[in-house]
Amino acid sequence: MVPRAGLRLSAAPLPALMLGIALAKCCTAAEIPVQSPATILLVVNDNSPLSRTIGEYYARRRAVALSNICHIKASTGEEISREDYDRQIAHPIGAFLRKQRLQESIYYIVTTAGVPLKIPGAGDGMASSGASVDSELTLLYSDLSTGKPHRIEGAVSNPFFGKRDRTFSRPEYPMYLVTRLAAYDFDGVKGMIDRCFAATNRGKFVLDLRGVEDEQGNDWLRNAAILLPKDRVVLEETTQPVYGQTDVIGYASWGSNDRHRDRRFPGFRWLPGGIVTEYVSSDGRTFEKPPDRWKPSMDWTNRLAWFADSPQSMLADYILEGASGGSGHVYEPYLGMTPRPDMLFPAYYSGRNLAESYYLAIPGLSWQNIVVGDPLCSLGLPAH
Repeated sequence: MVPRAGLRLSAAPLPALMLGIALAKCCTAAEIPVQSPATILLVVNDNSPLSRTIGEYYARRRAVALSNICHIKASTGEEISREDYDRQIAHPIGAFLRKQRLQESIYYIVTTAGVPLKIPGAGDGMASSGASVDSELTLLYSDLSTGKPHRIEGAVSNPFFGKRDRTFSRPEYPMYLVTRLAAYDFDGVKGMIDRCFAATNRGKFVLDLRGVEDEQGNDWLRNAAILLPKDRVVLEETTQPVYGQTDVIGYASWGSNDRHRDRRFPGFRWLPGGIVTEYVSSDGRTFEKPPDRWKPSMDWTNRLAWFADSPQSMLADYILEGASGGSGHVYEPYLGMTPRPDMLFPAYYSGRNLAESYYLAIPGLSWQNIVVGDPLCSLGLPAH
C-alpha cells in the first residue's frame, strides 16, 4: 500500500446538422452507424450558462440532432448528493431516452461542464459508494433495461474492459460510454473540440515511468511500449521526468505521484487529438482553475499549498496545455482501477475512437473515473 501521498493499490456546417437530424429520424437502432452523431446523447444543464454554451457549440460542430439533446435542470455545483443525482440527473435522462425512444440507439452520453461532476458517498476503500456522475451514467442503460438500479457500493465490473478485439455493440455490452466536455473555461472546451476534428494518426506516445522498479503501473507502461510501433514511442525508465516533448499524441505518467516531477506542466507541444492518462488519485476532482503560481506536489501535510482539497496534479492542466482528451478521478480510485495505458493507447492508435479506447482500458463502472473529450474523436487508421 502506498500512503495517502500517492495512489493506493488494490463545428459541422448546417447541412451536416440537417443530415444528422434526418438520419436520427429515418434509421432504426440497428441501422445507425456506431460512429454517427445519432448515437450521441448530449446532456445540457439549463441552470448553467456554461453548460448551455458548450452544448450549443458541440451540437453545431458535431451535428447532434435536437432530438438527441437532453436538457436537465440540476444543481450547478460540482458535487451533488446521491438523492439529488437520482432526481435531477439520472431520472430525467432516463425519462428522455424512453420518451425519444433512444435507449438502444444511443451509445455515447456526453455531459457538459456545469453538469455536476461527483457524488460523495459512505464507506471506505473499495466499498465506497462515492462515484463520478459520468461513471454512474454508464450504467443507466442496464438500469433502464432491467428495471432495477445497480448497486452503488464499490465498483461494478466493466463488461467492455480488455475487449481488445471486439467492437462496442449491443446487446453484448449493456452500458453507455460517457465522456465530458469540460475544461477551465469555454475557450478551453472549444479548443479541445476543435482539435479533435483535426486529429491525424501521427506523433509520439510518451510513456514516463517513475523509476526502474518492477511495479504494476510501470509494467503497464512498459507493456504499452511493446504494443506500439517503436518509432512512435518515447519510453523513459529512469527517475528523470519527461519534459519539453514535441508532436505528442499520447502521454501516460505518474503525474504528481512521481516525486521527481517539479513542474506543473510537462511543457509539451501536443498534436490535435492528443490524449493523456496518469496514475493520480484526484486529478479529476475539479475544473476550477488554480492560481497561476500553484504547483502540484506529494505534500499532504501543508494544506495551504493544496488546491481543491488536494496537492495533486490536475487533468484540466493538460487540456489547457493542448491535449484533446484525458482521464481523471474525482475521488480515490486505487491504482488497479485507473485506465490501463497498455490497452488505451494501442486501441487509440489502431483507429478506435476516444470513448471506446478509454472504456476498453477502465476496469470498473459506478466508480471514480471520468473521461474528458469528444467521444468520436479518432486518429483514423495508422498509415502503413
